Amino acid sequence: MAYTTRSVGQPDTLDYKMYFFDKDGTPVSAFHDIPLWANQEKKIANMVVEIPKGTQAKLEINKGEYLNAIKQDVKNGKLRYVALKYPFNYGAFPQTWENPAVVHPDTKAKGDNDPLDVVDISASTGKTGEIRHVKILGTYAMIDEGETDWKILCIDVNDPHADKLNDLEDIEKVFPGKLKEVFEFLRDYKIPDGKPANKFAYNDVPQNKAFAYKVIAETAEEWHKLVHNKAESKGISVVHTHGDTPNKISRSEAESKINLKA
Repeated sequence: MAYTTRSVGQPDTLDYKMYFFDKDGTPVSAFHDIPLWANQEKKIANMVVEIPKGTQAKLEINKGEYLNAIKQDVKNGKLRYVALKYPFNYGAFPQTWENPAVVHPDTKAKGDNDPLDVVDISASTGKTGEIRHVKILGTYAMIDEGETDWKILCIDVNDPHADKLNDLEDIEKVFPGKLKEVFEFLRDYKIPDGKPANKFAYNDVPQNKAFAYKVIAETAEEWHKLVHNKAESKGISVVHTHGDTPNKISRSEAESKINLKA
């Protein structure tokens, strides 16, 4: 399904929001309505691009916002910018959730209460709100301030090198130094703000595609519990307009509660 976006407010302001709509113009949740899989049989996933490569504004699917619009993160009343430019496209997998009530046996840390983060190593620069079809290659198990924060490594299927990349081990063959670049950014991006380097499970070693699939499946199951009211939604707006859950709302209700004229 094709999706469109409409923004209210100006970028780099506290008023900025980006809403998503399906092909019929019905408002949808970027977190709950867009399917995880573009083609589940071929394991091609939908990545919602939040932060384009080369930018610094910390944009994200806002879990507490009605219909989970993309907004810029705010800290201490100020818009948040990362000190370093992202060397990759950064985003999230919809219909996944890192449950803060679940402690992973290997990281020994609870989930971070967000959808899975995605690192797209494609050569092309994405756009905020773009839905990219991506191949999963592996994952880093980052531990961010005591919470498990998986970073799924992937590549856009339209990248000219995509056919050569089928698992973690292929990344270094095709893009020498890329894993080092990704790891060092994820480890160090908070240091200029006075915070310590992020830590990683598995002795800083990324895990392969099969492991990443397992993480995706586990977090997809937790998301299913979330939207069916079988898990506590701490600060998360779970309303959405598609599917069959107790939190589904009508198009008219969705339209009545989002202000596209701001």
